[in-house]
Amino acid sequence: MAEKMEERTLVAYCGLYCGDCHGYTGVIPDLARDLRKELRENRYDLFARFISTYSFGKDFEHYDECYKVLGAMVKFRCKKGCLNGGGSPFCKIRKCVEKKQLRGCWECDMFEACETLQFLEPVHGDAYLKNLRAIQKKGIDDFITSKRLWYSKKKE
Repeated sequence: MAEKMEERTLVAYCGLYCGDCHGYTGVIPDLARDLRKELRENRYDLFARFISTYSFGKDFEHYDECYKVLGAMVKFRCKKGCLNGGGSPFCKIRKCVEKKQLRGCWECDMFEACETLQFLEPVHGDAYLKNLRAIQKKGIDDFITSKRLWYSKKKE
């Protein structure tokens, strides 16, 4: 029962499931950390600097930027989930739901046309809308055990 309760707290206000997020699972941050370590140990910076002097290696001119982005990926972790205080404290979706005293956007009659939720589209397509509809229709417990969407291409 405690496990089911924990899973419920991973259903974010917006209908996404925090347990599916790369920041929560830590898979990508861990891979980025391991790759940075491997690059350092092999002094890949020296190789990149050298190979970038050749026409076929011009992309290696951006090695330092790549390494920096990997560092940002390492830091992108969230072990709490939105309902437990994780995610951005400035999230407009969270503030809206809390102001309306709702459990999540699925309890709001306006979520289908909500401009605040559209913030999610560049990364998630319309997955959040499909998830919100599923939660509204089936409830959180069924949503958790059924197919959840992290990304869904929005139909134009």
